[in-house]
Amino acid sequence: MSTLLARFRGFLPSATAAALQRQPLRFGSATAAAKLQELALEENCILVDESDRVLGNASKRDCHRVDPDGNIRLHRAFSVFLFNSRGEMLLQRRSTHKITFPDCYTNACCSHPLHDIEGEREELNALGIRRAAQRRLNYELGIPLSQVRPENFHFLTRIHYADRGDGVWGEHEIDYILFLQKDVDLKPNEGEVSEIRYIARNELDQQIASLEAPLTPWFRLILAHRLPLWWDNLHRLKKHVNLGEIERF
Repeated sequence: MSTLLARFRGFLPSATAAALQRQPLRFGSATAAAKLQELALEENCILVDESDRVLGNASKRDCHRVDPDGNIRLHRAFSVFLFNSRGEMLLQRRSTHKITFPDCYTNACCSHPLHDIEGEREELNALGIRRAAQRRLNYELGIPLSQVRPENFHFLTRIHYADRGDGVWGEHEIDYILFLQKDVDLKPNEGEVSEIRYIARNELDQQIASLEAPLTPWFRLILAHRLPLWWDNLHRLKKHVNLGEIERF
């Protein structure tokens, strides 16, 4: 097994891992990072309608390509907002190798539950979403699985948004918003994340204004409409939970 595959074993769906085993790559190389991003496009997302009812599945490639009419297939996603015990929020900068919104700043982790992983299709209490968040925090930020168990996440709401990105790759998602406050061990995956930092609530506006790259569209939307309120109530999140509707701004 290649060094790269050994490093990511347990993080990748079986089809992706098998493809890597057939085509071993040198860990840490730009070629390896780009290849992983390309392979990830073959993983299958969960297609939904505007009420978040499951319609089937399609590859990440098909879910993120902008068609000639400007449409993008609607699918499930999640966004994790991670805070340490001091109430500071983790901000990450996406790798330049990312296919959608590369080199942009965003919240701690943003990804998708996979249809390929049976446990991530579980809908009761958003358990599948929580499992996907655990997997991706482990993969992107190197957080041990034991430190981000599914029951640790606060599921706040769902947001429906779309963005055509560069006109070739974009997003159209029912985005599950998960909050987590915990001190964790971090070892970022350089193929996914180029920078991380914690920022304090009273420095939010200053820090955002000083960033040298744009924000992802979902983070920009949440920042404008909900994040300050949620952050100010980090220890009183239950009163801001909205599971009965899908929010649209």
